[in-house]
Amino acid sequence: MKKSTQLPLFSFSLTIIIFSLFATSSSQQHVTTSISQQFREAPQFYNAPACPRIEDDGNNNNNNSGRCSVNKKQLICSSDAVHVAMTLDAAYIRGSMAAILSILQHASCPQNVVFHFVASASADAPLLGSTIAASFPYLAFEIYPFRDSAVAGLISTSIRSALDCPLNYARSYLADLLPACVRRVVYLDSDLVLVDDIAKLATIRIAAGRVLAAPEYCNANFTAYFTPTFWSSPSLSLTFASREACYFNTGVMVIDLRRWRAGGYTAKIEEWMELQKRMRIYELGSLPPFLLVFAGEIEPVDHRWNQHGLGGDNFRGLCRDLHPGPVSLLHWSGKGKPWARLDASRPCPLDALWAPYDLLKPPYSFDS
Repeated sequence: MKKSTQLPLFSFSLTIIIFSLFATSSSQQHVTTSISQQFREAPQFYNAPACPRIEDDGNNNNNNSGRCSVNKKQLICSSDAVHVAMTLDAAYIRGSMAAILSILQHASCPQNVVFHFVASASADAPLLGSTIAASFPYLAFEIYPFRDSAVAGLISTSIRSALDCPLNYARSYLADLLPACVRRVVYLDSDLVLVDDIAKLATIRIAAGRVLAAPEYCNANFTAYFTPTFWSSPSLSLTFASREACYFNTGVMVIDLRRWRAGGYTAKIEEWMELQKRMRIYELGSLPPFLLVFAGEIEPVDHRWNQHGLGGDNFRGLCRDLHPGPVSLLHWSGKGKPWARLDASRPCPLDALWAPYDLLKPPYSFDS
C-alpha cells in the first residue's frame, strides 16, 4: 500500500468551494437533511514538488488562511486538476468521508484533486458542505443540485429499495451538471476506498469513439441482468448483436464528458428507462441502462481499480473475499456496508481495510 507524500507547502492551499443550493420548485416536497454523526478533522496532504502548479490569476481576494489561494474557476477548469464526482447525502456521508480521505492520502498531487458532489435539491446542501469542510478544511469542492423530479418518473422498482433512490441516477447527468470546461471526470460511489494514486486512474487513455472507461467482467452472466421479456424480443436482444458485451460496475468510471455531451448519451439512457416503464426489461436499478448503451463499447480498465462486491449480494450482504490479483480500489458494492457491519459488531474480515479511513467520532467524544 503506497503512502501519501506529505511535504511542506510549495505551491498553494486550495480554497473551500461550496455552491449553495436552493429548492427548485414550490411543488417539490422538501426533505430536511439531518446529520447526527460527527466527524474528526482529517490530516492535510500536500503536493509533491513534481506536481503541476495551478497558478492564481490574481482575481481571488478571499484569502482567510494567510496563504495564497487559487481562483475558483481556474481550479475547476484546469486541465492539470483531477476531477472526481460523487453523490452526497446524509445516509452515506460516513462512506463519502472515508472515500475522500483515502483518495487524498494516496494521491501524489492531492491539492490538485477537485471534488464535484451531486446532492438532491431537496437536501440541506449547506449542512452537507459544512460537514465536509469541517473535516477537510483545504478541500476543493463544489456541490451541484440534482432535481429528483427530473428522474423520479423514469425509475422503476428494483430488487432492493436502496437502488431506487433518484440520486443513484445522478451519474447519468454529470455532463449536464458539471461545468462545460470539465472535460473528464472520475465517477466514484461512496462505499469504496482507494489505496493507490487516483491520477493513474484519471489519466487512463480512452480510445477514439469511446466515452467511458471501467473494469469489465466478462465472466459474469450478462444475460441475468435482463428479463426474459428482453431476450425474447428480437428487436431488443439485437441491441447487443454487434457487440461483445460484458458486465461492468458503474460505481467506478472514467468519463469523457466532451464525447458524452456530443453524443447525447443522457437522452439514450433515458430512452431505455422510458421503455422499462412500459415493459419490464431489467430488474436492477440504474445499472442496466448503462449496460444497454455502453456494454461492449467501453475502454477496459485493469480489475485492480474496482475490487467490487465486498458488500455481498443485494439480498443478504454476505462476506466476500477479494478477487485474485493486485488491488488499487476496494468497493463494498452490494447490500452490506462496512460501517454498518462494524457498528453492529458483525464485521466481515475485509471491513478492517475500510476502518482506518473512518472519520466518525466515537459517541463519548462528541462533547469533548
